[in-house]
Amino acid sequence: MDNSIALAVTEGMLHFELSLAYEVFGSAPDGVGVPWYDVEVCGTGAVRVGRFRLEADRGLDRLRHAGTVIVPGWVDVDVEPPGDLVDAVRAAHEAGARVASLCTGAFVLAAAGLLDGRRATTHWAHTDVLAARFPRVAVDPDVLYVDNGSVLTSAGKAAAMDLCLHLVRLDHGSSVANAVARRLVVPPHRAGGQAQFVAAPVPSRDDHPLAALLPWAIERLDRPLTVEDLARRAGMSSRHLGRHFRAVTGTTPLQWLLTQRIRRAQELLENTDDGVDAVAAATGMGTATTLRRHFNRTVGVPPDAYRRTFRARSGAMEPVDVSGPAGVRSG
Repeated sequence: MDNSIALAVTEGMLHFELSLAYEVFGSAPDGVGVPWYDVEVCGTGAVRVGRFRLEADRGLDRLRHAGTVIVPGWVDVDVEPPGDLVDAVRAAHEAGARVASLCTGAFVLAAAGLLDGRRATTHWAHTDVLAARFPRVAVDPDVLYVDNGSVLTSAGKAAAMDLCLHLVRLDHGSSVANAVARRLVVPPHRAGGQAQFVAAPVPSRDDHPLAALLPWAIERLDRPLTVEDLARRAGMSSRHLGRHFRAVTGTTPLQWLLTQRIRRAQELLENTDDGVDAVAAATGMGTATTLRRHFNRTVGVPPDAYRRTFRARSGAMEPVDVSGPAGVRSG
């Protein structure tokens, strides 16, 4: 795996998304024994990013030598991005780089032609503009991020963090991505197919019904939990619980449970020699057959193949198709 990452920076970038990407990729969390990313900020000399002045490490021509290029958010979608930035991003992709945009950085990728014929997303406030300006792009306004393999796009702010963690997960596996998330004190995984806009992305109060329920359920993934079990624990009806889950997580209780079980299975496959039967039992799947069916459908490969790929890469995962029901990679 090419660990080099180029952060493309020019006048007019959003500092939040740039800083977020640097926080994720700039330094390895403690105790992670994998080769970490080599990050360079690439731009046209000293540039203004929001209220800050930033000195680039290298010029934009460096993008074509990077394994991954990150394009942060673009502050004004009504202004055409600089031609040298667009050309450099296109050249990087043609040279084989994986290119990811954060928030309105999708407008740069679209201008470079990288999104033609592909599904893509951006901040929900600008999806209509992106679709109107670039009619060859299949804009999806209702997801957190879209992974097309060599081209990835995210929605705004928090979804940019989700996409960055998704990239770490693809490169190094779930355990490492979770370690990064713990260091940054953010949720370790939100599937790309979740809705951009939910009423409350995390429980806003300690006394919220899900604030204690979610960690309680995660500690019991080895058990065959049902919606009724969760509702009983939360002291509410199953229907009321479903409404809370949709508001907080953007998905249903059963889908949330399945996602947690799959992530736990990935960690066990990465970090233990337990057989598939043991992993199935530890994740509440019951049988190896059930685990294989759900794992293959969610991750895109069987558990045994996932483990072999992970081990063969010495801790670095090959990108695999993790398409959800809507065809969006869910990480």
